[in-house]
Amino acid sequence: MSEKDKFPMTLAIRQLLKENVPFSSHLYNYEEKGGTTVSSRELGVDEHSVIKTLIMETDSKEPLIVLMHGDLQVSTKQLARDLGVKTISPCKPEVADRHTGYQVGGTSPFGTKRKMPVYMEKSILDLEKIFINGGKRGYLVSISPKDVVRVLQPQLVSVGISVSGS
Repeated sequence: MSEKDKFPMTLAIRQLLKENVPFSSHLYNYEEKGGTTVSSRELGVDEHSVIKTLIMETDSKEPLIVLMHGDLQVSTKQLARDLGVKTISPCKPEVADRHTGYQVGGTSPFGTKRKMPVYMEKSILDLEKIFINGGKRGYLVSISPKDVVRVLQPQLVSVGISVSGS
């Protein structure tokens, strides 16, 4: 059985296959609220190369996707300024689930239920390979950031800030 026969067939994987994106599957033991710290440890990769898919919303409740390095946080103030809106905040988990069709902790930017604008930290493009959620808890795919740009056409932003105390 090849590696491709073992991966979960999520909406994200369907989109990657449809768009001819080369990827590798990586399953790991998911831990509730473990985030990128757990996935990077389980896969033995730098947390900076694990990309979180964050579902946020503007003050007018318009949803958007932010792709950010696992070891950084999003400056929502800077992002709001960049987008010309009053505020941006994370969606509640049940709202994020509704927008994406994925369960929080298993949210992929690919194959979302609702089309949303995507904003990607521009330094992600400096990496040769990234690990991003494949649409299921405990499942990441490794792909080229250039393929993320080709498929999702994100707006590149500089809104990453260091997580204090790490």
